[in-house]
Amino acid sequence: MNPLLLDIPLQLETERLILRAPLLTGDGEIVHQAIRYSFFELKEWLSLFQQVPTVEETEILLKNAHINFLKRDSFRFLIFDKDGGKDLIGTTSLHAIDWDIPKGEIGYWINTKYSGNGYMTEAVKELVDFGLNYLKFKRIGIRCESTNVKSRFIPEKLGFILEGTLRNEDLTADGSRLTDICIYSKIN
Repeated sequence: MNPLLLDIPLQLETERLILRAPLLTGDGEIVHQAIRYSFFELKEWLSLFQQVPTVEETEILLKNAHINFLKRDSFRFLIFDKDGGKDLIGTTSLHAIDWDIPKGEIGYWINTKYSGNGYMTEAVKELVDFGLNYLKFKRIGIRCESTNVKSRFIPEKLGFILEGTLRNEDLTADGSRLTDICIYSKIN
């Protein structure tokens, strides 16, 4: 089946969270606030955030994410508290999708003020369930720097298998040196 014909929900829910596709005008401002608040932590791990983007740049980033969602190239979700909190808790996405296998990879980042509460583990667990059970993916991967202990905790807690560590596989987020990348997977 052509992936464009798949009925993909724009919102997923967990016990505490709502994961919503970035489709509302004004999402850029909400995400921008979380980036600003979390900048120093994000800068360490994500090349995308070596500078704080403007609200306009953030809005464009989210519009492109929505286009990719509609094209079924990737599925980015904004994470909010189910009890009506207006702050962004973080984002998670299912990307690097290969519909021939089918498979994909999960990425994520959290608003610093919400870290340590299990929110990201809960959101990623929901996205894994969505990928393996709803989309019938045969494989979901998570890649992260070997030194990013907080990021590595999530796939380890969710029962992913560490397939290996690729030495000198990538550059650090600031591009200053080589870094090792851990490859985790869960298969169906």
